[in-house]
This record gives sequence, structure tokens and C-alpha cells, in this order.
Amino acid sequence: MGGDARSVESPRILVRVQREDFDVGATLDELARARHDIGGITSFVGLVRDIHGDRRVGALTLEHFPGMTERELNRIAGEAHERWPLSAVAIIHRFGRMEPGERIVLCAAASAHRQAAFDACAFLIDFLKTQAPFWKLEDTDAGAHWVEARASDDAAAARWRKG
Repeated sequence: MGGDARSVESPRILVRVQREDFDVGATLDELARARHDIGGITSFVGLVRDIHGDRRVGALTLEHFPGMTERELNRIAGEAHERWPLSAVAIIHRFGRMEPGERIVLCAAASAHRQAAFDACAFLIDFLKTQAPFWKLEDTDAGAHWVEARASDDAAAARWRKG
């Protein structure tokens, strides 16, 4: 073989559902470690806001079904790999009680080319918002209440639907 031959590594999928915070930089480093087929990594970090509509938010509690949640996040990551030429995908989602400013979620997509990474990252967060089995309870100045699904999240995910 000539000197131009390159090995193509298999895609890496990293999915974690955890109570504790995560290190964004360390996770992105983990995705790219020893990978020379990656030209760029696009990431999204979701944070707890201190306001939702006209209500002040003091805390957000996320609940999930262990096992089911990880399976769905892996399915979403796998679908991203089917749609785009990705080298790696990471989804880290927290559960439990979090206060404003704390990190909730990290979605990252790594690819040889930036557009695939950008598109896949947008897909990941759009599908995560509508498909992942998490339930949000907000503690607000008007009392605690469950957060309803939003039509805008459904519309964002609809752009990725096949067919």
C-alpha cells in the first residue's frame, strides 16, 4: 500500500446519565483522544435558567427511568451516526435537583467536516428534548410544577423527521 492509506476508526458513542456535574473540556478531549479522523467537534451545553416565562425559577429537578433513558439516548446517538459521517457522539444528561446556572446536558458530535458535526449536534439536542424520557419539576416563586412539552421543541425535532 502507498503512503496515503488511512485507517478509518469505528464511531465512538459516549452516553452517560448521572447526578453529578460533568467537565465539558474533559469530555470533548475524551471524544477526540487518539483520533486523527476528526476535523471538528460541535457541542451544546444546556443550563438551568433562573426564569421560565414570567416565573422565577429557584431549582429544577429532573427525573428519569434508569435503563430506559440510557437506551433511548443510545438510540438517538446511533441515529445521528446513521445520518451523518460522524467519528464520535457524546450525550451526558444529569438528573436530580439543580439550581440556576448549573449544567444539565452536553451533546457533542465529532466529524471530519464541520457541517456534519453542526447538523448532528442540532439533531441530538432536538431529539433529546422530545424523545428522551426525562421529566422536569420546576420550583418557582409561584410554587412547584411539572414542565409541559413545548410545541417549539416538537417543531424543531420535526425538521429531522424522515419522510
